[in-house]
Amino acid sequence: MSTAPGRPLPLVTDENEFFWTAGADGTLRFQECCACAALIHPPAPVCRYCRSRNMGVRDVSGKATLAGFTVNHRFSLPGMPAPYVVAQVAIVEDPRIRLTTNIIEADWEQLQLGQPVEVVFEHFEDVWLPLFRPTSNTEPAALPDDEIAPERFGEHVRPMLTTEKFEDKVALTGIGMSKIGRRLMAPPLSLTVEACEAAIADAGLTFDDIDGLSTYPGGGNFGGFGEGGVIALEAALGIRPTWHNGGMETFGPAGSVIAAMLAVATGLARHVLCFRTLWEATFNELMKQGKIVPSGGRTASWQWPFGATSAAHTLALNAQRHFHRYGTTKETLGWIALNQRANAELNPTAVYRDPMTMDDYLNARPITTPFGLYDCDVPCDGAVAVIVSTVDAARDLPKPPVLVEAVGTQIIERIDWDQSTLTHEPQVLGQAAHLWSRTALKPSDVDVAELYDGFTMNCLSWMEALGFCGIGEAREFLDGGKNIARDGLIPLNTHGGQLSHGRTHGMGLLHEAVTQLRGEAGARQVADARVGVVSSGGLTPSGVMLLRTEQ
Repeated sequence: MSTAPGRPLPLVTDENEFFWTAGADGTLRFQECCACAALIHPPAPVCRYCRSRNMGVRDVSGKATLAGFTVNHRFSLPGMPAPYVVAQVAIVEDPRIRLTTNIIEADWEQLQLGQPVEVVFEHFEDVWLPLFRPTSNTEPAALPDDEIAPERFGEHVRPMLTTEKFEDKVALTGIGMSKIGRRLMAPPLSLTVEACEAAIADAGLTFDDIDGLSTYPGGGNFGGFGEGGVIALEAALGIRPTWHNGGMETFGPAGSVIAAMLAVATGLARHVLCFRTLWEATFNELMKQGKIVPSGGRTASWQWPFGATSAAHTLALNAQRHFHRYGTTKETLGWIALNQRANAELNPTAVYRDPMTMDDYLNARPITTPFGLYDCDVPCDGAVAVIVSTVDAARDLPKPPVLVEAVGTQIIERIDWDQSTLTHEPQVLGQAAHLWSRTALKPSDVDVAELYDGFTMNCLSWMEALGFCGIGEAREFLDGGKNIARDGLIPLNTHGGQLSHGRTHGMGLLHEAVTQLRGEAGARQVADARVGVVSSGGLTPSGVMLLRTEQ
């Protein structure tokens, strides 16, 4: 038995014990639907394919196909020093099942997609982790198919139920941002209040006018990703909302705004204050100082026991498969990073404003292949607030309202990070297809795109999903960066994006879209910007909004 003090180990439950202890006799096991013989992972009480509840457990051969891998360089864990390989393998008995794991006993420079691999169990305490190694057969096979091809998501969009759209009843009337910076060492709630005060003043309202509050991720301890939610802000300001909302299972980090639109459109509130606060940089500094102690114990995650502790690992796998299928290169991602930095140079609130070259990008320290430092957004401290108002009230306020043309929210693909779409960020293709089903406008009508860029791959996925270029065509479209420049075909992330402005989890993108559509962006203003698209999130449920001016 191996020991690895501090290594994340899975929480063993009655439902998953068969999986985590299977290695005791050297046999890999998965849950099986006894009605249709499908393998089900993670375990569930019902088959997602035929909805049978007749579930059992099946022994499998332990043979698999290497469906994706990334070499982690940045993140080390006790018992798991970097570098190590995080992989997804497709089980030969049912390739729809992809298992997050580690590849061992291999030279990672020789690994290739489609390579046959076999299970090797490693024993930690009461858990046998299924790891994989290459087999003697080195002939690569085809990768598993997507459940839905990326080009066909539009076929699965549910049609509008009525011709009346809730979007026509709402407008964005106020925006505010606190100071943004690295390790501000300020209480997060103070940042929230600063942004909210700015948004209310921007809208020409008072605190007494606010009758709704909406936020993401809500209350609770999320490791520097919130200030305490609606309860904390209401307790500080005494707003007494008639409607409120907070939570993570929504339309991405800016899903609080779409939820607020629904409340306003149905008459539950007239002016909803939406807010999002991050203090991740300060949180990490306080952890280094020992003033915050991270939680310990077993994890319910199916990825963490294999060192896949960041969204970077999952997106790196999708990026690698996009490279493999479509010929995308690291330089393709680099043009996104360079564009964001060029825009940030004109934005005094951006965290990173120094010029960057392609050589700078390519030579940056590796994080997890193919991502380097500049493929990843910038942890920072800051808060952003946006006010959603009824459209009739909006027209009585001092600034021209930004109207909502359409939203896209439909979930079409699997949400599980390692069971979903192979070549694009999960929870992007479906939401994008849903957006275009709710408007007569087309991608060619969009003047500015503020697309979620927690990593460069997020942004590439949204660009293809929204139709600014075809599926698999990003390499040609992005080459040279001209098409996404401020004077290009589709100006992208004009404030610097999260890659250079700072990680504000989608709300900063919305703030910039409103700024552009009002014509208030100064040196970075896109001429005659009248239609803008803003996306929020991915991997987990996401959302996308199409905004426009009244003209």
